Amino acid sequence: MSTASAWSVALLGMEGTLVEVEAAIGGGLPRTVLVGLPDTALYEARDRCRAAVAGAGLAWPNQLLTINLTPASLPKAGSHYDLAIVAAILAASDVVPRRIASSSVLVGELGLDGRVREVRGVLPALLAAREVGFGTAIVPAGQVAEAQLVAGITVWGVGCLADLIEVLHGRPVLGAGPEPAPAEPRPCSYAPDLADVRGQREACWAMEVAAAGGHHILLHGAPGVGKSMLAERLPGLLPDLSIEEALEVSAVHSLAGHSLNEGLIRRPPYSSPHHNASMAAMVGGGARVARPGAISLAHRGVLFLDEAPEFSVRVLDALRTPMETGKVTIARSGSQVCYPARFQLVMAANPCQCGMLGVPGANCSCTPMSLRRYNERLSGPILDRIDIHHRLLPSLVVSSDVTAGEASATVAARVAVARERQSSRLRELPWRLNGDLPGAELRKLPHPQGMSLLDDAVRSGRLSARGVDKVLRIAWTLADLDARDRITRAHLAAALGLRQDSWRCAA
Repeated sequence: MSTASAWSVALLGMEGTLVEVEAAIGGGLPRTVLVGLPDTALYEARDRCRAAVAGAGLAWPNQLLTINLTPASLPKAGSHYDLAIVAAILAASDVVPRRIASSSVLVGELGLDGRVREVRGVLPALLAAREVGFGTAIVPAGQVAEAQLVAGITVWGVGCLADLIEVLHGRPVLGAGPEPAPAEPRPCSYAPDLADVRGQREACWAMEVAAAGGHHILLHGAPGVGKSMLAERLPGLLPDLSIEEALEVSAVHSLAGHSLNEGLIRRPPYSSPHHNASMAAMVGGGARVARPGAISLAHRGVLFLDEAPEFSVRVLDALRTPMETGKVTIARSGSQVCYPARFQLVMAANPCQCGMLGVPGANCSCTPMSLRRYNERLSGPILDRIDIHHRLLPSLVVSSDVTAGEASATVAARVAVARERQSSRLRELPWRLNGDLPGAELRKLPHPQGMSLLDDAVRSGRLSARGVDKVLRIAWTLADLDARDRITRAHLAAALGLRQDSWRCAA
């Protein structure tokens, strides 16, 4: 009996586990057996690999062929094991040497004609391989640039089965190799500028505070006052991602099937799902493999929910745990998939169904019952988790007296300085932003002045216990923007104002 092995990676969410693919030829009647808890797509690899080998002019073993994927107890899904399976078979058949196949990680799908097709999750797969000490990877030729984002691994790209045979013999293939791609920055797409917003100075200031502290924000007001316009400009106020954050964000987008050939994602992502989005589209899911949803695609960036009351109540309530923990867990039969989801939530809402409630000179056509139903679409727990509630009023933007707002670059510079102060103050803790700081750690910071303001708000029922923590987080952000080391009474008063401009009060 002739045996050989190759390596691939099983991805369960962001976690990768190395899988050894063993091939044994001989010992029975001619047939192919695949064992090791494969799913349907993986079980079909027998036929794909056989057709690809025949297309390359090679003979399929005319004996019992057993393919084992270990650890056998780990469920395996997807078609990205094809390259490792065929490499193990070719090595066991003595078509290629065993050395390179057994010391490399192979990720890629085979077509029936022998072409190597691109797959999801190359970046997180190679990150997992690097963690356990692998130094060589073989990937589809179209994903070499993505694979080379992982430092310390020699990457070979293969476009067809013939290329794979050449690489397994140690011979170079045109267009691929061990040298990493130049560290070119990803081209910046057009970013809307805050200077485009005329009027709404208080709203622009609220967006600056939200950007500086990583606070969730609810913008509410009549249609056309600029809610969506402001939300689209929030990513331009945020600093670039660090290398660690960029790798994490890029890995999520790789699992979603997005191309990374332009390099790491270094700018905070922006996700704006439609209000008809399903639960799976928002939090993640899928028929066989749980894919990241909109909240994970907004990780380290901005999640914008326009017309928030039009979203399903179940979908909105599903945001509650990720908003607190920064991750989302999707349960599957026999396993759980966890994706990061530390996003900054921006919600936009009209004051009522017709949008005219409280608008000067306009008459609301909603009935009391429809107003009540509209109010119930955003639950109390969701509203309580949003730090800043800001009501936008109509502004005379066409007046010559109304000057353009500050440029995003100017505001972003202040935001960067405020974030540096937060990072310095929290350097001994795992958090870097005021908006992420738990209440227990928040109370260990220097005691602010003017706590009587919060006591009065709690006694009057205008503020919950969670709301007190939210106000303190906003107050610390205001102090950071003012370059102060302590919260003053003025900071608390301003933070309380940003917190208490309730959407339900407006309605």
